[in-house]
Amino acid sequence: MAEKSAIPITRNPASAETEAAIRAAVCSATAMATDDERSRLATPDDADLFHAFLSDPAIHAPIYTLPRPLTPDSVRRFIERHCEERERGEGLLFLNFSDGGIGGYTDLAIWPHWTAGEMGGAVHPDRQGRRRGILGAERGFTWMFEALGLDLICETAAPDNVRTARLLDHLGFRRMGEVTSHRDDGTSRPSLVWEVTRAEWMRRTPSEETMPPTDAADTRGSKP
Repeated sequence: MAEKSAIPITRNPASAETEAAIRAAVCSATAMATDDERSRLATPDDADLFHAFLSDPAIHAPIYTLPRPLTPDSVRRFIERHCEERERGEGLLFLNFSDGGIGGYTDLAIWPHWTAGEMGGAVHPDRQGRRRGILGAERGFTWMFEALGLDLICETAAPDNVRTARLLDHLGFRRMGEVTSHRDDGTSRPSLVWEVTRAEWMRRTPSEETMPPTDAADTRGSKP
């Protein structure tokens, strides 16, 4: 997935030592920072449960990276591919559990040779709102920089995905232009691109210090 991608736009080659360290960090990762959920790696045994979670159109429809058609078998292959990517140090797939079921998932694509990564995923509609989208994305991006040792995070969204655009703009990502994204089934779409470096991220003011009270107007965010 990484080598066929038009992103990241910024490509700074990593030293052999840095690349090896990132691959080792990805290979050893077993969970991701969350708020009140339990996070763990997805396994092929989760295919039916994960398919049931994704079957809600409110969850899967906006997400470009999910397999089409969406079936238990295609979801199992999706998980297996991420397991193979983890073994190479190039990708991770986490399931977040809440109240006995899947509350969301996080899909990471990693480019160790460019010290870069991308985060995707979704949360259940019942868990959206009350700033969870912004705070959850912020927590995930910080984890990618700190736990995996990345220097750049690159994100994409469809041109009409206003929610994600607002989220990334709010979090300090820079708009880098537009690329064509390709899915494994041969379909494509235009995608807007945002990037943020580790230095830029660490200089920013955390959202918890800048956002209005929870009873103010809500801003939701989810990665397409």
